[in-house]
Amino acid sequence: MLTTAGVAALGFGGGSDKSAAADDDRPPATTEVSTTDLVERQTVDATLGYGAPQPLHSSATGTVTWLPKLGSEIGLGDTAFKADGRPIPLLYGDTPLYRELKPGVQGEDAAELERSLARLGYAGFMVDKEYTAQTAAAVRRWQRDLGVPRTGTITPRDAVVNDGRIRVTGHEVTKGQQLTSDMGVLTFTDTVQFVSIDLDAKKQKLVHKGDKVSVVLPDGSRAEAVISVVGKVASPPDQSGGEQGDQGGGKSVIKVTVKISKKDRARLGSFDGAPVDVEIISQEKKGVLTVPVSALLALSEGGYGVQVVDGTTTRIVAVRTGMFADGKVEITGEIKAGDKVGIPK
Repeated sequence: MLTTAGVAALGFGGGSDKSAAADDDRPPATTEVSTTDLVERQTVDATLGYGAPQPLHSSATGTVTWLPKLGSEIGLGDTAFKADGRPIPLLYGDTPLYRELKPGVQGEDAAELERSLARLGYAGFMVDKEYTAQTAAAVRRWQRDLGVPRTGTITPRDAVVNDGRIRVTGHEVTKGQQLTSDMGVLTFTDTVQFVSIDLDAKKQKLVHKGDKVSVVLPDGSRAEAVISVVGKVASPPDQSGGEQGDQGGGKSVIKVTVKISKKDRARLGSFDGAPVDVEIISQEKKGVLTVPVSALLALSEGGYGVQVVDGTTTRIVAVRTGMFADGKVEITGEIKAGDKVGIPK
């Protein structure tokens, strides 16, 4: 900044602290002191993709007769695979099926089944934690539509559970293979790409859930995003892939997840495991007086000033500098918004 300010001072004769009326004392160009927000950003390395594949476990038994294609997406009520020709559908929830659900059973697993049935369009029961005769009637209608025996009950062998849609990345079994209880059948990821950061734990204070960030995509374009998860426990970095720049080197890291805005997801293509840059806000000040950095003058007595232009006269006003960002600098002193200050052309 000293070099820039010094050049600026030499560029339009800003060394004097006296008012002047002569035209040649006026700077070659002026700009107004403005009230604005300053944002300082820091760029960190990250990865864009669907995340690490995880197994989809099932308690179904029998012979595998159908598997979904790799890359296909499976949503609520869709068939995840078939055993003995019987479709095994996907239900949404956080509690896996671990017991038979039938009238009289109560619990969160019953509530999740009822929520799934309601979202699939089945009605006639109350969505709560109690599996009632009305729930069983809705289950029979659902089983009829699936083409499976209409028992009115659900066992762990009849469905698989996940908290949302899945994207199939691999097969853990083959067609014709005999299934055993609690077997990994598929591997899957989320269906929505996200950005993962292994952030130096020393920088944890820079990120907060809900913070807006900008993601620089592999093609150079930018996408708006929001931090959705900030890890609380620091861990050694992944040595298998190796981090870039200041993210590696054996430093402790925290896992940060960034979710791309809906309006920008269409531009992500099929990137999976692609390196990207994430710009996070490291400092922000709102409503401060600013001038271009080039307007600063290095004063002979030390510190900085600006050349204020008032009609045909100019004067040097000492200012205190604050935050620098995007080619602007925060200033305070005997100056106000709207004042004209000199800048070099």
